[in-house]
Amino acid sequence: MRRQSVLGGGAGWWWRGGAAVAWWGAVVLAHLVTPGRAGLLETNPGLAYNFYQTSCPSAEATVKSITSQMVAANPALAGRLLRLHFHDCFVQGCDASILLDTPASQNEKSAPPNGSVGGYEVIDAIKTKLEATCPGVVSCADIVALAARDAVSYQFQASLWQVETGRRDGSSSLASNAGALPSFSAGFAGLLASFAAQGLNVTDLVALSGAHTIGKASCSSVTPRLYAGNATSVDPLLDSTLAAVLINKCPNNASSSATTVDLDGNTPLKFDGVYYTNLINKRGLLASDAALMQNAAAAAIVNDLTNPIKFYAAFAMSMKKMGRVNVLTAKNGKGKIRAQCRAP
Repeated sequence: MRRQSVLGGGAGWWWRGGAAVAWWGAVVLAHLVTPGRAGLLETNPGLAYNFYQTSCPSAEATVKSITSQMVAANPALAGRLLRLHFHDCFVQGCDASILLDTPASQNEKSAPPNGSVGGYEVIDAIKTKLEATCPGVVSCADIVALAARDAVSYQFQASLWQVETGRRDGSSSLASNAGALPSFSAGFAGLLASFAAQGLNVTDLVALSGAHTIGKASCSSVTPRLYAGNATSVDPLLDSTLAAVLINKCPNNASSSATTVDLDGNTPLKFDGVYYTNLINKRGLLASDAALMQNAAAAAIVNDLTNPIKFYAAFAMSMKKMGRVNVLTAKNGKGKIRAQCRAP
């Protein structure tokens, strides 16, 4: 990806003038010199920036254009597309297997952890356009990765992280593999184990959990912190004021499972570092959010990432690292370019 496409021009920066330059400079500096932070996997699996420059020069611009149009019309898509990318990469790698509709009722998207994942219509629209322009060239896996970045970056009018491309698509999708996803109810040890299985460390865990600054969760993922059987029993790690709000939104009955609540009740559509302040104040929505404050090393990182400049830098680095997890590429001779993202 060319540098100018990352910077994206000055007119639409979230912060104007010198502050915007300072913000981006800090992000770049963090990539280059910060020791011990989440970095790229050391072995390049065959990905590259601007992979489609020759084979499909308009690929990244097409993804950005369609994604931006659809997010502008429905800002909630930013959280859905980001979650789509996470849930794809954590199950047999970033191979677009989560998009497959086969086998019916047994594919990844039918697994309970993926019930709240969305944004499939955005990927379909992009793939249709790219197949008309560059048939058989751009993978669904790369579309997912690029669309996640462009959806989150829309509010800034500048890319928050670079995306390596050159992934190929997988051909299998099984709901049974979704057990690799971190659970909303997991404690710290379970979360760390889930991330370690993907080659990700504690810094990645805390930084990528910052994705919960946007998006929604189902009440069914919250009610275990509010009730025990038929009685109200609030998790002591949950702020009592927030608990009262959640009890009102998520009653203790089966019908509440279809209801959703904002992961970040303060700035639900704004990608910012407020999530980490929420954690410190016991206002993380999920048990897995609260778990980050139960480990000294993770809690120290949480405190560090309340600084938005540090959050954006850490998130960018961990996203690039996650985007390399178990990818299929021409270099390793695996995968294919699917003509339709929903079909193998």
